[in-house]
Amino acid sequence: MHNRYCWVAAFALAVIVAGCNQAPPPAPDTHDADVKAIRDVAAAQAQAFAAKDLDKACAVYADDASLFMPDSPVLNGVAAIKAAMKPLFADKNSSGTFVETKAEVARSGDLGYLYGAYTVTMTDPKTKKVLSEKGTDVMVFKKQSDGSWKAIVDIMSEEARPRLQGAPKSNQRVSHHKRPRK
Repeated sequence: MHNRYCWVAAFALAVIVAGCNQAPPPAPDTHDADVKAIRDVAAAQAQAFAAKDLDKACAVYADDASLFMPDSPVLNGVAAIKAAMKPLFADKNSSGTFVETKAEVARSGDLGYLYGAYTVTMTDPKTKKVLSEKGTDVMVFKKQSDGSWKAIVDIMSEEARPRLQGAPKSNQRVSHHKRPRK
């Protein structure tokens, strides 16, 4: 009789141990949908920029996002980003384009990035002349708890200094030679 209880207990223990050792099912593969979602966020921002809708353009940023723009200190938080972009959106000459080069999402599914080329036309606040700036934009995205994607870092790197629209292109290099000491 004692032997019978041992066999029942051993069998119950084996069932419990086997049940505990089962690996959880693998997470669904959402890579392609996540890449598309990041591309859609960037496209919505480009449309908002074209419509000069500051709120929608800044809605792509997480509350604690950082924006790195040429000739500007790092802008931390959506309020700082909006304040810096407000004059650009108010500028009657401002326009811009973004051509995506690549978008990718980490295997973990919680971080992704997108980069491409941008062109921005704006009025220089000092000279009141229309300038054109070209460069590369890299955005790092984080998946939010609701499944949406928000930019946490946006880095804009201009290719060359803005030049006056209609000004001839110059291929000359400026040489800065030191004067000989006397």
